[in-house]
Amino acid sequence: MAKSLKVAFQEIAERYEFEIDTMEVNEDHVHLFLSAPPRYSPAHVVQILKSISARMMFKEFPKIKKQLWGGELWNDGYFVRSVGIKVTPRSCRRYIVRYLRNNSNN
Repeated sequence: MAKSLKVAFQEIAERYEFEIDTMEVNEDHVHLFLSAPPRYSPAHVVQILKSISARMMFKEFPKIKKQLWGGELWNDGYFVRSVGIKVTPRSCRRYIVRYLRNNSNN
């Protein structure tokens, strides 16, 4: 499922002109470092990614909907951080890769 989710995010990114720099899928969450056109607010980017990916995953894996609490793939929460002087693109990439390496159960 992780591979399918990565493909889904790539397809969504292409369709909406998002640029995924770094992406890691863990068994209970996803880390994405991406850029999006300024016409999309961060909340709208998350809404697009979550809603479309959920539909794609339920279509490909219909049995998972029954296994999930409330039939929802995604939790309501998310964290967004912009990059700049103190938090650089390089530090974001390193965090995502290190987090996966230290917490991967895949």
